Amino acid sequence: MRTAWLPALGLFILAPVCAEYLWGYDESTGHPATLIGNLIIFSPLYGAPALLIRELARRRGLGWPGILLLAAACGVVQAAIVDQSMWSTDYRDIPYWQEMAAPTYVAPIGLSLYLALLFVGGHMVLSFGSPIALVETLTRRRRRSPWLGRRMLWVVVVLYLAACALVMKGSYDAGEATATWGQLAASTAAAGALVIAAFVVGRRPALIVPGSVPRPMAVWAAALLATGAWVALPPTRTGTTLAALLALAAVVLVWRWSHRGDWGQAHVLALASGVVVAAGCTAFLTTPIGEVSDAEKYGHNVVLLALMVGLSAWGARRARPGFDLSPPTCHRQDRA
Repeated sequence: MRTAWLPALGLFILAPVCAEYLWGYDESTGHPATLIGNLIIFSPLYGAPALLIRELARRRGLGWPGILLLAAACGVVQAAIVDQSMWSTDYRDIPYWQEMAAPTYVAPIGLSLYLALLFVGGHMVLSFGSPIALVETLTRRRRRSPWLGRRMLWVVVVLYLAACALVMKGSYDAGEATATWGQLAASTAAAGALVIAAFVVGRRPALIVPGSVPRPMAVWAAALLATGAWVALPPTRTGTTLAALLALAAVVLVWRWSHRGDWGQAHVLALASGVVVAAGCTAFLTTPIGEVSDAEKYGHNVVLLALMVGLSAWGARRARPGFDLSPPTCHRQDRA
């Protein structure tokens, strides 16, 4: 098959934007030339796995449960193996890192539970899941079909492995990669278990049950509020527990909604849009590292938030009947 270049390229770029740029935490915040240049690394690091997740799921008929479990596996690989930030208590000399890691740090295994939840959950939903949902909605004609030909599929694999190797080398050279062999082995096993779960859960038929679901705008508002609350919870033991319970409640609720007959692509878009818009709003409270002026920071936040809102509005038109009309009946592959 021929490669669908436009949606593939869109996801290749949007994934790193959601994963890295949307938060506005780095010293590159507000510097357009640096941000564009960094895509040389970030696009293969985030965009390539997003494409591979999407291709594998659509080729094997895994549906959204499979996509999200594969995204969680990639989140484990990224945070626990590639840059190993999940194991660190003092990463890149970020001033507030210890405040995030210390309260829930479990010394026997060398892991902060808060960072594990933040990174794996964040990568699953924001770095991979939401960009896939947004781009698939914008690409209405090829929503359920593969986008990459076989040659391009292998090119994407090579790009991803090369980016991972480059980031790992940089982390080891800078002394930031501190994971032990036991931690790396456990991370590999966890990622493998999530991949297996993706194929087991993702291939199960979606049984349609009676009942209605909220209109897409209500789903969008719920996703926006839940994501904002999740990010706002403090990195304490209580805050981490509440964040885990909130995530579990969201999974159960969406699972129930997505198995009802009137759940459709507009609802999938609403979830993704609520997540990215909430991230764009909470990013205004982030303090970037390095020398970033207020004008650069807030200009960056405004532009990225406007981009997320614009993509969401465009997607709402593509996912007709959209946010303000009755949702369409969808196929099994659209179940979240």
